[in-house]
Amino acid sequence: MKNILRFGIIGTNFIVDTVLEAALSDPRFQAAAVYSRSIETANVFADKHGIAHKFTSLEEMAQSDYIDAVYIASPTAFHAEQSILFMKHGKHVLCEKPFASNAKEVEAMVEASKWHNVALMEAMRSTLTPNFKEVIGHLQDVGVIRRYFGCYCQYSSRYDKLKQGVVLNAFNPELSNGAIMDLGVYTIYPMIVLFGKPRSIQASGVMLSTGVDGQGAINFEYEGMNATVMYSKISDSLLSSEIQGEDAVISMDKIDFISNLKLYKRGGEMVDLTVPNQRNQYYYEIAEFIDLVKQGKRESDINSHANSLAVIEVVDEIRRQLGIVFPADKSEAF
Repeated sequence: MKNILRFGIIGTNFIVDTVLEAALSDPRFQAAAVYSRSIETANVFADKHGIAHKFTSLEEMAQSDYIDAVYIASPTAFHAEQSILFMKHGKHVLCEKPFASNAKEVEAMVEASKWHNVALMEAMRSTLTPNFKEVIGHLQDVGVIRRYFGCYCQYSSRYDKLKQGVVLNAFNPELSNGAIMDLGVYTIYPMIVLFGKPRSIQASGVMLSTGVDGQGAINFEYEGMNATVMYSKISDSLLSSEIQGEDAVISMDKIDFISNLKLYKRGGEMVDLTVPNQRNQYYYEIAEFIDLVKQGKRESDINSHANSLAVIEVVDEIRRQLGIVFPADKSEAF
């Protein structure tokens, strides 16, 4: 039992079901407790996943001896407050993307991780997969890098509701949501991991009636190269993502979870770099996080605190240019 990491779960939506299914692939994972505002919801979720302990108080779950760590999948507006609460009680925190509403909150989360000496990691699954690690390993093969292009456009069924006048969580600024927060971060996080922060940012987008963005196109300037990302919750795209160099191009079919990875050399030769995905895509973030805890580390080398902070700083600037303001931006809590 010493090798088991006991998790508390915050969030009971369908994504959490998928994450828990993936987590079962790691024998070190145990879902020990669940939190919900409703005991009825907690009971249903606990019964479905065989979870022993149910809570309707976050404070009580944070103080309990039933868990060693917490997986937070609540709306973004609550990420920082909940993460810090659990870290204050010595619990390790795996928090869904986006890490928090803004850089001020992320800075407070990182400081809590240092102060209480617990692991803290953003659950950005895509950068921890074998195929993304292949991208890192073959980056030198493209020669001098001139462009990064990331695309993630996926029409949301919740947008249909919005057009009918019904505001669901996905487009609610009170919860720090919108297209840049939901899908845009998937295009920006790999860019930061590979190339660091850009020199300059130029953002354009389509704003929705609720005050959040429906889509965006962002240009970034780096020394000797450019980067462009496109994201949308109000249209689809069939475009792949690319890293373009003077000698070759790396093509990634889906930036959020690469399942087809190719290197096209100048002159026509194609090299298939794909590592077959034999596991649920969420497995890798769970395994990475448990590794951190077992090794006594506070942060991931890839999904590092510095990378997560750089991403949210870029997102903050994009929101500033687009005019997206969250209630969390005005909070004095952090």
